[in-house]
Formats: sequence, C-alpha cells, structure tokens
Amino acid sequence: MKLFTLKPSVPVLLFAAVFAAVSLSITNSYYQLMMTLVLVWAVFGLSWNLLSGYTGLISFGHAAFFGIGAYTTVLGQIYFDITPWLLIPMGALFGGLAGLLVGFPTFRLQGHYFALAMLAYPLAILYVFEWLGFQEVSLPIKRESPIAYMQFADGRVYTLLALVLLVGTALLTQYIERSRFGRALLAIKQNAAAAEAAGINTFAWKLRAITLSGAIASGIGAFYAIVLLVVTPQSVFGMLVSAQALTVAMFGGIGTVWGPIIGAVILIPLAEVLQAGLGSRLPGIQGVIFGLAIIAVVLIAPEGLFWKIRDVVRKRRPHAPVVVEAAETAGPVGAAAPAFERTPATGEVILEVRGLSRSFSGLNAVQEVSFQLQRNAILGIIGPNGAGKTTLFNLLNGFLRPDAGTVWLDGRDMTGRKPHELCEAGIGRTFQVMRPFLRMSVADNVIVGAFVRAKTDQEARQHAAAAIERVGLAAIADRLAAELTTKELRLMELARALASQPKVLLLDETLAGLGSQEAEEVVGVIRRLAAEGVTIAIIEHTMQTMVKLVDRFLVLDHGAVLVEGLPESVTRDPRVIEAYLGKKWAGHADH
Repeated sequence: MKLFTLKPSVPVLLFAAVFAAVSLSITNSYYQLMMTLVLVWAVFGLSWNLLSGYTGLISFGHAAFFGIGAYTTVLGQIYFDITPWLLIPMGALFGGLAGLLVGFPTFRLQGHYFALAMLAYPLAILYVFEWLGFQEVSLPIKRESPIAYMQFADGRVYTLLALVLLVGTALLTQYIERSRFGRALLAIKQNAAAAEAAGINTFAWKLRAITLSGAIASGIGAFYAIVLLVVTPQSVFGMLVSAQALTVAMFGGIGTVWGPIIGAVILIPLAEVLQAGLGSRLPGIQGVIFGLAIIAVVLIAPEGLFWKIRDVVRKRRPHAPVVVEAAETAGPVGAAAPAFERTPATGEVILEVRGLSRSFSGLNAVQEVSFQLQRNAILGIIGPNGAGKTTLFNLLNGFLRPDAGTVWLDGRDMTGRKPHELCEAGIGRTFQVMRPFLRMSVADNVIVGAFVRAKTDQEARQHAAAAIERVGLAAIADRLAAELTTKELRLMELARALASQPKVLLLDETLAGLGSQEAEEVVGVIRRLAAEGVTIAIIEHTMQTMVKLVDRFLVLDHGAVLVEGLPESVTRDPRVIEAYLGKKWAGHADH
C-alpha cells in the first residue's frame, strides 16, 4: 500500500503504459473501438465519482452534462466549422456552467429528492433536443483535414487520445483527494453535520464539485461524439448513459480514483461483447449486465471491489503494533490527570447569550436562556434528560436558529449564523453522539478541522499535528478512525475541534460511553486544555467529575435556567437536588 501513499501517480502511469501497449497491438477495428469506450466510460465514471463518490449525493442525471458536451461538438462543427480541438474544451466549459446552474437549486434537496431531481435534467434536455429536430445528427466528414477534425483512419489514435484524457482526469482526481478540496468532500460524505461544525461550507464545496464534475463529463461527452460520428438524444441523454457512469464507479469502488477504472475495464468489454453476440436476440442486454453488476456489488462489496480488496488486505496485517501504540498513547493521557495551574478567568465576557428561545411544535425546548461565559473559564451545563442542553449547544453553533434571543461572541452578534460561519468566528464543537469520518485517518480527520483557520494545506497539517499532540494521539495519527476505541474517538473529535483554534469550545458529553479509567484520562486532557487557557462550556452527567472541573454551573430544567452559580452552592441548592441530583447526592454532599 505504500505505493499508493507515497507516489499515487505511479500506478496510474503504469496502468496507462500497459493499456497503451495492449491497444497498440490490436488491429481489429471493433476491438479498437471497445478499448476506446473503456477509457471513455472510465473518465465519465470518474466525473460522476467526483461528485457522488466523494460527497455521497447520488446523481442519476450526469447524462445531462455528457450530452451537452456531445452536442457542443456536433453542432459546433456543423454550424460553425470549429475544430474539435477547441470544441472539447468549449464543451467542458459549458458542462461546468451547467453544473453550477444545476447545483444552486438542487443542493437544497437531500437524499432521494436530490437523486430524483438530478434524473429530471437529462430527460428534460432529451425532449428539448428531440423537439428541436436533432434526433440524429452526424458529424461532417473532413477527409482533407483529418488531424484538424480528429477523423483518423486508425482507431488506435482515438484510444491513445482517450488514454491521455483518462490519465489527466485520474491525476487531477488524485490531487483533489489529497487536497483541501477532497478532504472537504469526503468529510461532507461521511458526516455533513460534523463537516459544517468543523468549519466547512458544505454548500460551496458541493457547488465546486458539481462544476468540475460537469466539466469533465461534458468534455468526455464531446470526445465521445467524435469517436462515434453520430449523436442521438437517447444515446447521450438517455437513462442508460447515467446508469453506466454510476455502475462502473459503484462496481469498482466509489470515492477512489481506481473505482471507475476497475469498473470500466471489467464491465464495458463484457457488456459490449454480449451486446454484439446477443443484442439481436436479447435487446437491452447491456442494461441487464449493468443491473446485475449493481446487484452483485450491493450483495458482495457494497462500497465496490477496490474497498473490499483493501479492507481484506488491512485485516490480514498484524495487529500487534496497533495495540502497543494505543497503550503508549494511553500512558501520557492518563498521566495528565493531576491538577494543573489554571490560567485564571479574566472577567472578560467572550460568549454572552441573551433570552435565547426555541420551540418545536409548541414544545419549549429552550426558554429565554441567558448567561455569560468569561474568557479562560469552564462552564458546566447540567440538568435532567430533556432539559434542553444539547438543543442549547445546537443554537450556539448554528445547527438550529433561535425563535428569539441573541448570541454574542467576542462582542459580535452571531445569532442565526450557519455552523461553518460560527466555527470560523471561533466556536468549536464536539458531539454527544460521535461524528468521526470513519474512512479517514486520525490525521485527516483533524486536518479537516484545521482548514477553517489555515491558509494553506501545509499550515493545516501543522495545526492538526499540534492538536493531535495536545490530546495525546500522535502515536496513532495514521490509523483509520474506524479502527479506534471509543476513548480514542472522543479524543480525536476533541483534537478536530481544537485544530480550528476556537475561542470557545463546546463539549457535549465527552465522557459518554467511557469506562472510569478512560474517563479520567479524557478529563486529564480537558484539565490540561483549561490550564492552557481554553474557554470551555461542557455538558456532562458525571457530577463527581464536573464539580472538580468547572468554575460555574448553569442548570437547565424544562428548557429554562433553573439556577446559575459556583459548584459548591449549586450542588446544595434544593431546587437542583429536587430536579436533577436527587436525595442521594444531598446525603453524599453533606459528608
């Protein structure tokens, strides 16, 4: 696996060299065309993968972009006599613009609504082109200038040109995978809420993705028209066209450059050979093949062949070093438990909440909550289940809009801002239910959180490395999040929030799911952060720990503030004992 990690371009170039050697040895025109089509559908699959594979938003409408490129080539040559060398980039430009126009309204939809909306675009354009009279359009033959018009007698030239397009698209995709762009898309796919909380503007990144995806799809569609010389609306806008992009990517593996390539290499020759041999007796055999491929991959390898093989390889690796690393990490974290000299609260108010309220269908989840959080202080937010604690956090970092009231951060009114805007302003957040990016390493998880503050990818890596070191996970920074223990996941989420360099850190039940020893280790990290001057608001039910950790308590009951004050006074308040702590706590406190 080191080959893929250290020099990801090497396997792509090796594949291109082998494919070129095989294609040059083929003289049969039918098989030459098949070799070219493998590459065309691989590129088209990569374009689909760039949007759907990396964001998780399934598109059934990529034929819209493919067809725009195809008709750009045909109509541009027929009506304006423009060379395909210019029409292909022009088609890519039109496809990118179409992606942008499609994305603005469609990204406001989620799940199957998004998929159905995307399906409507190519069908609508198909009917428009049929209505305009472009049922079957042929490229004019330009035998006097074959190079200028890409009309080569030797079909192997088309294969080599398609191979250049594939290599360029694959290398671009690999660059995106390793960049801020790719990590942002993968974060959106794996947990959009966590991505927003980490400072990622999910709408803007999805728009960039569909714009680039549409450009690539349209560019390869333009080339496809040159190869076939004849274009019909059904052949470039039809449902089977979108299905082929989806199928080759899903069969080979979504969210990776190799998925569409693997899928195209296996499925396109199979479908073409069966179509040639059985198409007259079994019309639509290609669609059957793609349907069976989807069924097979769903049953055997839901994420595709690439991920199935990679997971098998990872499971066969020896696990002993991982255990040692985890144990080595636990040591210093556990050692952090002793008391640290706290940076005293300055008295300066960094977060002020005034009359914050939110109701759901008549239920007042948060009622006129007001409080102040001083810089360098730790505020504990407690109360019975259903008191509105997590709802309050969701209002503070933008996942919910308040019905009334305001939120002021460092003197700025941040009421109603989106989560990524609040993260950029300085509010970091962890979640009661952990939201890791499971397919990403610890380092990449934390790098996602660092992007909001870092100007460059290198700076983001530096911020992430520092945050990982602060929580004691440096020894396992390269491990996948899916392989971590609950304690390590809690610390990783804490590191991701820290990487954004927040002014206020919101911790929502960070100790949930931990054993007593693990909880002590995580508390040790929080104490160390407090000693470094991090301002914290924490929701937690472990009162023995909270009393020793926080400077003040804010007690909620039925969405309203029941009492606020110092730990020793709050824990003895009869109202708090009755509503939350219970008589056992009162007896314990007396001793």
